[in-house]
Amino acid sequence: MTDYFFLIPVALVLGAVALGAFMWSLRSGQYDDLAGAAERILFENGDRPDD
Repeated sequence: MTDYFFLIPVALVLGAVALGAFMWSLRSGQYDDLAGAAERILFENGDRPDD
């Protein structure tokens, strides 16, 4: 039972850290251009498709 008094705060802190990292990634624009990375892998610099 005393283990829960240790594990619950640790789980809450880890969840808050993960939520903070996710919110930081949203604010820094990590998810703005999801299709661009896929196109950069497939095409070289001069071989861009015509949009």
